[in-house]
Amino acid sequence: MIEKIKQEIQKVIVGQEVLIDGMLIALLSGGHILVEGVPGIAKTTAVNTLAKVLGFDFKRIQFTPDLLPADITGSEILDLQHHTFKLKHGPIFTHLLLADEINRAGAKVQSALLEAMAERQVTIGEQSLKLEDPFMVLATANPVEQDGTYELPEASLDRFMLKVTVGYNTIEEEFEIVQRVTQEKFGEVKTVINRAAFVQLKKEIHVIHVEEALSRYMLKLVFATREPEAYGLEELAAYIDFGVSPRGSIDLYKASKARAFLDGKTFVTPSDIARVAFPVLRHRMRLSYHAVTQGISADDIIRKILEKVPAP
Repeated sequence: MIEKIKQEIQKVIVGQEVLIDGMLIALLSGGHILVEGVPGIAKTTAVNTLAKVLGFDFKRIQFTPDLLPADITGSEILDLQHHTFKLKHGPIFTHLLLADEINRAGAKVQSALLEAMAERQVTIGEQSLKLEDPFMVLATANPVEQDGTYELPEASLDRFMLKVTVGYNTIEEEFEIVQRVTQEKFGEVKTVINRAAFVQLKKEIHVIHVEEALSRYMLKLVFATREPEAYGLEELAAYIDFGVSPRGSIDLYKASKARAFLDGKTFVTPSDIARVAFPVLRHRMRLSYHAVTQGISADDIIRKILEKVPAP
């Protein structure tokens, strides 16, 4: 079934395997995904296509400096005929929500997503309304143009299961994109699974086996970001102000199981953990000023940790 889903998505999306796999891992694990990349690399098209393939509802919010929290969650509207207030649902009431350029809105608007992402509910006035299952937020951030943007605080970043960085296509992939556009050869996307079947598909991930040694290995990777000296990584201590949160440990465990499931395996291997370590951990570390001045990135630190901490 996973291969069928990918085949349908690839009728529209050329390349971008990292983005496609990231969306599926987050959706299957009940998480959310932050996508960072330059404009025009099909981030919006990818999530819209995924919604069509799965038969899910899809809505998009363009984040701007003048956006209000009620524009996301909805509000109470006075019914003059009956002299009562009625709820008007915002775009957050959907299965897949694209929060486009989330860093263009202020902290108050960004925080409107936190309750929905963490609690799967929205509060409007005095009412708390449950969101449908499944529910996933795919937020995009433009790393190039920083004028008029707001840096996401750590509390917001930690709500995202994955942070996926998406680059340009290869020259061959872009040649195919140009050919498809100019000759209108994009295939018609079909729905290959319904909501009930997808919920059942998610349950299959629970039976993916994880050895205790691998579970402890994942925790060592996380603790190495907090206590690098304890793992022979003294040189990293000056580069990290704060390490990965406990939520990162949970998401690393879930993502590794989903990664194994996507590859058709019934058990997690060290390679599965290594592949998801970067998108799960890279946005959960706060780097020091020294790291910034030295050009040290979160990916550099994760790479060092994977090299130093022995896998079972």
